[in-house]
Amino acid sequence: MGEQAITTADLAGWVDALLTLAEDATDAERIDRIRLMEDVKGALCAAQAREAVALKRSVVDAEAARGVPAAKRGRGVAAQVALARRESPHRGDRLMGLAEALVGELPHTMAALARGRISEWRATLVCRETACLTRDERREVDRRMAPDLESMSDRQVAATARRIGYTLDPRSIVNRAARAEQDRRVSIRPAPDTMAIVSAVLPVAEGVAVYAALTKAADTARADGDGRGRGQVMADTLVARVTGREAGQTPVEIQLVMSDTTLLHGGTAPADIVGYGPLPEPVVRSVLARLNPETEIWLRRLYADPDTGELVAMESKRRLFPEPLRRFLLVRDQLCRTPWCGAPVRHADHVVPRQRGGPTSVDNGQGLCERCNQIKESAGWRAGTQPDGTVVTTTPTGHSYASTVPRLLDFVSRLRIEIPRHDAA
Repeated sequence: MGEQAITTADLAGWVDALLTLAEDATDAERIDRIRLMEDVKGALCAAQAREAVALKRSVVDAEAARGVPAAKRGRGVAAQVALARRESPHRGDRLMGLAEALVGELPHTMAALARGRISEWRATLVCRETACLTRDERREVDRRMAPDLESMSDRQVAATARRIGYTLDPRSIVNRAARAEQDRRVSIRPAPDTMAIVSAVLPVAEGVAVYAALTKAADTARADGDGRGRGQVMADTLVARVTGREAGQTPVEIQLVMSDTTLLHGGTAPADIVGYGPLPEPVVRSVLARLNPETEIWLRRLYADPDTGELVAMESKRRLFPEPLRRFLLVRDQLCRTPWCGAPVRHADHVVPRQRGGPTSVDNGQGLCERCNQIKESAGWRAGTQPDGTVVTTTPTGHSYASTVPRLLDFVSRLRIEIPRHDAA
């Protein structure tokens, strides 16, 4: 009897079966299970890669038949994969690129992943470190690494791929380093205990120079008797130089959202810094107390539903902000409304486009990052709102994903994600 093809229903059954895994096992059996589960994870990642590539081929072929220009074919496929995997669109791009490389250019790495001998991350390292090489050169790196790939550590995988790649095409490695400078950037993310992590990706010379300057400032200050720790001096120096406190104050806007009772009447509700997240009331008061007396403070009224906590309006008359509605959406949403994206809001988007009759209003507005806004305009994508303000985005395959309006000062869950469903034709 030949092998029977696995169906979508079979996969769903496996998920249910794992929930009822027998508990009466020996410790040796548990280790065997963990090993087998790791093998299954790798095999599933390989299967996901094949499915993603097959999906893109199908979409590209269909769009070619409709006369879609070659440069626009397959747009939005990576975003669909990201939503299906509950990942951000940026992560979706990486997963799509990994899938295409594994299926089309790295057969030995793909085989090791399919057998569960390596993890998806280890396969990603091979893909990442060979990205600047030609198709044939990637295949050669893949062939040379195959015998030892399963026994290598992550660092060994990355280093070996780079070393072999350099021997095959040293110029491409040098050019890659030069192109990497275009990816220099600064980002921020919350840290525990009301702290923030500000990261900068810089060319190595500039990065070393910045660190050396901060180190020198710290060593000088401590030699002069400064009682702060070395790291504290470095952090304070960075803030002072970047914000201009050392050479005249540079205007910087920080949006702090808090209730009137917390601000004026001793309330204890947490506040929120747009772009960062929640802060406990005592910390907020400490921040306000440390402000320079010359600091300009602007108060802007926000109106929220008393039952749901959802923002419903914003005071619009304010000379410094000619785009009050866009500002409102920025404060309300803060993060891209696309499920699992999490990128900062860059665009105030019409959920239902204006050309389709969508009004320019709070109810028809959402904050999106630039990429998600562009994807939303691709063929086959549509979005709409429900009476409670929930935005439902539907992909070309008919799968729907919903996100609710974020609640004011409610940070337990900014998005309610529904299990994707396929709408019957």
